[in-house]
Amino acid sequence: MNTMQKPTEKFPLRDIRLVILDLDGTMIDSVPDLDVALNGMLRELNLPPVDVPSIRMFVGKGTQNLVRSTLTVHLDPIDAEKTMDIAMTLFYKYYRIVNGEHSTVFPGVVEGLQRMKEKNLHIACVTNKPSIFTEPLLAKNGLYPYFQLIYCSDTFLVKKPSPFPMQMACKKFGCRPEQAVAIGDSVNDAQAARAAGCCLFMVPYGYNYGRPVEEMNPDATVSSLLEAANLVS
Repeated sequence: MNTMQKPTEKFPLRDIRLVILDLDGTMIDSVPDLDVALNGMLRELNLPPVDVPSIRMFVGKGTQNLVRSTLTVHLDPIDAEKTMDIAMTLFYKYYRIVNGEHSTVFPGVVEGLQRMKEKNLHIACVTNKPSIFTEPLLAKNGLYPYFQLIYCSDTFLVKKPSPFPMQMACKKFGCRPEQAVAIGDSVNDAQAARAAGCCLFMVPYGYNYGRPVEEMNPDATVSSLLEAANLVS
C-alpha cells in the first residue's frame, strides 16, 4: 500500500458516507481524445500541432482554459483571446466526435468503484468537464452506472476550485463535509475539498500541471481507487 505521510491509525477513515470523484486524470485518461480534438482545431486555424505532454499540463481547469492554453502555445495572449470563439466552436466539433474513443480507464478504477458500492457508499462525480461530454465519456467507458450524482462545469455558476459543487453534493446526500472524501489528481480538487471541509485523497498519476500531489497535503496519496476504497469505512 502506498498510503503516505499520515499515521496508520487514522485509517480506515470512519463514518464516511460519500465519495466525491474527479473525472479526467483521476478515473479516465482523456488526453488521447483531447489530443485529436485540439490538434484538429489547430489544423483548421492553420496553426502547428501541440504535443501530448503539453496537453497534459493544460487539463483540469475547464474547457475554456484548455483551449486558451493550447492557443497560447503559438499565439500571444491578445491574439489567442481574439481567436477563442472560433477555436471553441472547432474544439467542440472535434471533441463531440472523438470523446471516449481513445480514452482509457486507469487501473483499479472499476475495482475501486465496485468496492465503494459494496460498502454502500454514495458515489458522486464532480468534474470541470462540461455535461455534454461528461456523461457520454462515463458511459463509453462503462462507469456511468456507478454514479448517483454527477456535477459538471455547467451545473452551477462556479466550478472547482470553488467548494460549492462539493458542498452541494454533501447536502444532496444529507452528509456533513467530514463524512465525505474527495478523490482527485490536481490542485483544483485539493483546494475545493479543503474549502468544503471534506477529507482528501490524491492520486499521483493524473494531471497536476507538473506538481507533485504531496504538495497538496492530502490525507492520503493512493495508487488507485481500489486502495482509496479500502481506506474508508
